[in-house]
Amino acid sequence: MEFGKVAIPQLAEIDFTLPPDADITTSVLGKAKNGKTLQVYVGCSSWAQKVWKGNLYPAKTKDTDFLQEYARQFNMIELNTTHYRMYDSATISKWKDKAAVNPGFKFCPKVNQLISHLKKLKGTDEITTSFLESMLAFEDKLGPIFLQVSDSYLPKNFPEFKAYLESLPRDLPFFAELRHREWFSQSVNRNAAFELMERLNVGAIITDTAGRRDVVHMTLTTPHAFIRFVGNALHPTDYVRIDEWVHRVKQWSNAGLQSLYFGMHQPDELAAPILCDYLIQRLNQELHLNIARPKFLSTNNTLF
Repeated sequence: MEFGKVAIPQLAEIDFTLPPDADITTSVLGKAKNGKTLQVYVGCSSWAQKVWKGNLYPAKTKDTDFLQEYARQFNMIELNTTHYRMYDSATISKWKDKAAVNPGFKFCPKVNQLISHLKKLKGTDEITTSFLESMLAFEDKLGPIFLQVSDSYLPKNFPEFKAYLESLPRDLPFFAELRHREWFSQSVNRNAAFELMERLNVGAIITDTAGRRDVVHMTLTTPHAFIRFVGNALHPTDYVRIDEWVHRVKQWSNAGLQSLYFGMHQPDELAAPILCDYLIQRLNQELHLNIARPKFLSTNNTLF
């Protein structure tokens, strides 16, 4: 993910401290508190990584078996491929079957770019219906569906954003990700978007990337969190940032958070599973969970 990318020397100048929770977050979690164990899903954004062969996947793994091996290691995937291509139900069913090795596995598909970027949510009823009908083929392995509007999608488009979210079926879990700076720099825009999402039970994605600290908005519009984390190839700040997130997730869990989806992005794909493993270790330790860790075939699971 290039969004918010900065040069490595700049990282030392950035304050990675997570901002305080938004008022909506406190309210939403307070109403949702039920004492149940937090459900946690951690994964990457692609299973088709040849660099994982011999490290995360057996060395002789065929390309057609990558998804099955991925599902043995993680319990979710941030499915960005659906953003770039429309898939039919038959393909989705095949993916679901390959992930059957992990009963709790979840696919988190990204809404196709034809809907979100090219048509900008206008006149997309038929395309959206087709997209969602295909996603239903995941059956019990369907996790949250997430809508990302483009970096140039301005608050003046709020009426279209509102109409689109209101048109979505209420029986499927959705998250939305906003990126343009004016959604966050002006409180009237920020409040309108997040209050709408809370009313419609649509989650708010939080994107943690070095060069855009404004999108680390710390607003939960449902008692479910979806974090898109953009690391920097295991730079020391990656670990500091993960520790910050573990601390905040622990607070959220105590306050009423019901589920967490954490998608890991790295410029070097070798780094993504390593930082996933660190995150899982820390969550298990701090929240007394038992999330399965990836099993590396090589003990040299570091880039340094």
